[in-house]
Amino acid sequence: MTVQGGRIFLVGPNSESLIPSDQQPYGQEIVIQELLARYPDLLAGEQISPEELRRWLLVTREMLVPDAEAGGGRWSLDHLFIDQDGIPTFVECKRAADTRSRREVVALNA
Repeated sequence: MTVQGGRIFLVGPNSESLIPSDQQPYGQEIVIQELLARYPDLLAGEQISPEELRRWLLVTREMLVPDAEAGGGRWSLDHLFIDQDGIPTFVECKRAADTRSRREVVALNA
């Protein structure tokens, strides 16, 4: 696989050709959610530590998140992963066309 000008190509048999992989929008968020659950390496672990890539383990999907200690589930998140150091990573998937991503979803990087 190689990236050229923002496009992704697969290298063909015997490295003699490039096969373009065209971008396609996701019709539903469930598509990317299922891909992340099945292939956690899609998460960008090299951004955290280029020297030691993250290895992800999916703990659960559609996890309820309380707003206070011992409170009920007020929110939910799409995925809860942990890495090889036991550090949790919360993942929420939103399509770019979903306007809630600009007003309701808050991302924290600790």
